[in-house]
Amino acid sequence: MATRLGLGLPQMRQYDIGRDIPDVARAAEATGYGSLWVFERILFPEPARQGLYGIPGLPWPDRYRSVADPLVSLTLAAAATSRVRLGTSVLIAPLHVPLQLARALASLDAASGGRVVAGFGTGWSVDEYAAASVAPFERRGRVLDELIDVCRAVWGPDPVAYEGELTTIAPSVIGPKPARPVPILLPANSAKAARRLVDRADGWMPAAAGAEALRTRWAELRALAAERGRTAPLRSVLRANALYIREGRAADDRRPFQGSAAQIVEDLAAHAEVGLEEIIVDLQGAVRDAQELKDVAAEVYEKARAAGV
Repeated sequence: MATRLGLGLPQMRQYDIGRDIPDVARAAEATGYGSLWVFERILFPEPARQGLYGIPGLPWPDRYRSVADPLVSLTLAAAATSRVRLGTSVLIAPLHVPLQLARALASLDAASGGRVVAGFGTGWSVDEYAAASVAPFERRGRVLDELIDVCRAVWGPDPVAYEGELTTIAPSVIGPKPARPVPILLPANSAKAARRLVDRADGWMPAAAGAEALRTRWAELRALAAERGRTAPLRSVLRANALYIREGRAADDRRPFQGSAAQIVEDLAAHAEVGLEEIIVDLQGAVRDAQELKDVAAEVYEKARAAGV
């Protein structure tokens, strides 16, 4: 079976989000993409207290200076489409009040006819935590645990009741409910996070860092699932942050998913062989505007299908 392909929606500052998100969403659905995805970045610190991804000295890219809200972006896409799934890759859980996020995702799923996929993470930016988090950076894992619990409770039958560190819900009716159980996916970038994923989530949402590394991590995760007695299958969605370069890049000077559409497809094919169900291709960062994004996305999709991906 061919790997499902998803596309990142245009959230960055070169786009007119009210016009371009629905436009790209419609075009992606017509092209054949099976899902549309958003990510979360709430601010651009000047100066940053830590580097990109927490790596000292690594600068934040300029494209992070303005990133549209993920749930607003998905709502625009939902209203413009009828078939594609609508996913977050990822929402930074501790930047959200758990009950409010659970209700927003439930409403979006109900409105879209059961198309939402919830990818959650803990984030890495201490500046974003200082500005917006519901708990300190050091408690980010516990906040994610509580968010998962609150979502499961709110999305489940009434009356909803919950008692946690951040959230207290007296027995209540909370609606609307999702059209179907919303799948929760996690990145799992540590041993503890991998156990959380296996024990509590529906699937895995890694970032692409080379096909062989992905193959090793996927095997380790499935072995952990067997060791911990998991019987439900692990869903899997890979996020590929692509750097599109029209003229391509020399093979000895190229990281995965950097280069021309043909080179990006080479990497798609290599990663698809690992056996994950779906790959998100996020092309928005290095293209000029929505028209180029639509054109490149269509070229990548057509070349990928021709290559058997």
